[in-house]
Parts: sequence; structure tokens; C-alpha cells
Amino acid sequence: MSGAVQGQKFSILFNWFDQDCDGQLSAGDLQATAKVFAQVARDEDHANVAAIHAAFGQWWQLLVEHADTDGDGQVSRTEFIAAMGDSVTAPEHFESAVMAIADAVMAAADTNADGVLSREEYVALYEVLGVFPEQSAPAFDRLDLDGDGVISHHEYRTAIVDFYLSTDPNAPGNYLLGPIAA
Repeated sequence: MSGAVQGQKFSILFNWFDQDCDGQLSAGDLQATAKVFAQVARDEDHANVAAIHAAFGQWWQLLVEHADTDGDGQVSRTEFIAAMGDSVTAPEHFESAVMAIADAVMAAADTNADGVLSREEYVALYEVLGVFPEQSAPAFDRLDLDGDGVISHHEYRTAIVDFYLSTDPNAPGNYLLGPIAA
């Protein structure tokens, strides 16, 4: 069951990253995904936009190194799911590949620069990313672990860790992209 939960999440992520919908990930797909994420930033927020692009570039390099087993410059769903479990989520890569994106995205989405995400900021962030408010609003409540009405940097990072590393299907972070299939 635990491997199945992570496999489901990584498959959802693959679909999300496969921007050209050709069933393979390429450098272009991750660049396009970075552009989508960068849309949450204010026009003058060049630092977070650059950080988002750099982190997705790092992620692509990890995928090429650890997932592109046939050397064709593309990563299949099977290769992606295996690499996510074995390499990208490994402690030596997770911070630079995944958490760097999370930190830059949270900073970019924090439009009033108060260090937390309000419900409105959170819903707007995920709407840009293609998650409907009907899914992101309830997810906000799950991620607001202390119930103070905002998502702190720590709570957001905890949610990202849950999504990528937790094998518990009910972990709050599993709702970042909408509920995973049961």
C-alpha cells in the first residue's frame, strides 16, 4: 500500500509536468512547468522567478542522470516514478530539487510579503497551477496545522514533504494537488 500511494502521487505529478502531453518528460516540459509556477510571482519578483527556473533545471538534471535509463533525453512515466522514489526524494537531492521550488513559490505567492499564505493567496497560487478552488480551499484547511487562518513557511514545507515522502494516504500534504485516488 505505501508504495502504491507514492506511485499514485508521482503519477499525478508526471501528468502535471508533461506539459506537451506526449507521455514523456523532456527539458522543455520542465521549463514549461517552471513558467507556469513563475506566473504566481509579481512582475518585479525576478529573484523568485529565477529561483523557480533554477530549481526546475536542477530537477531535470537529476532526472536525466538518474531516470533516463535508455539515454534518449526523455523520461517515461515508469522512469520518472522510479527516479522519484530512488533519487529525487533522497535526502541528498530533495532540498535542492523540490524544496527550493517550494520556498521560491511560497515567497512568490506571498503577495503582501507578510511571511505567510492567506487563504486567498493559497487559492490564487493553486488556481494558477490548475487546481480548482473547490479543491484548494479545503486543502488550505488541512495544511493550516495550527488553525491560525494562515499557512506558515513551516506548514507549507511540511505539506511538500508530506506530498513527496509520506506513505499515509491521509497526510495533509497529499491534498496539495487535490485528493489522491483511493
